[in-house]
Amino acid sequence: MKIIEIDELRFEPFISYEQIKKRIRLIAIDINLKYEDRNPVFVGVLNGCFMFMADLMKEINIDCEMSFVKLASYHGTAQGHISQLIGIGVDLTDREVIIVEDVIDTGNSLKHTIVALQQEGAKHISVCSLLMKPSCLQYDFDNIEYVGFEIDKEFVVGYGLDYNGHFRNLKDIYKEVTLGD
Repeated sequence: MKIIEIDELRFEPFISYEQIKKRIRLIAIDINLKYEDRNPVFVGVLNGCFMFMADLMKEINIDCEMSFVKLASYHGTAQGHISQLIGIGVDLTDREVIIVEDVIDTGNSLKHTIVALQQEGAKHISVCSLLMKPSCLQYDFDNIEYVGFEIDKEFVVGYGLDYNGHFRNLKDIYKEVTLGD
């Protein structure tokens, strides 16, 4: 892996695809055991989750369904104000749902997603995230059950995570190189 640059930002290798694949296999083993004979619905939050969810689902061998949602914000309002969930497309009434996220940062979008899925009738909601930044969380969650990697406040790209639309396609995860690194 090499240093990558854009808009005067530099990113260095952080988590390799091999590490990611190993962690996904372990998460999938847990999910396969816990949800055997329960037919959960995996709900991926776009755009960032697409690579993680694709690799995760390749390791899931239980009966399940999948859907994707996208969060929408009101135009002209403060960043972070989420208005709705677009695209559920599956009846969630009395279903067990596993939200698949790329990264949990402040928890704002996750909180909104959970509330929206509860309003859709989900019986139980679990969360599976590739990355989590515990020091950034602004809410307490008791349903974050699967986390690939806990990281600090790093600005990361790659493996579905982007910077202004760039770098989602990278296999590995990179973190920003800050002054003093």
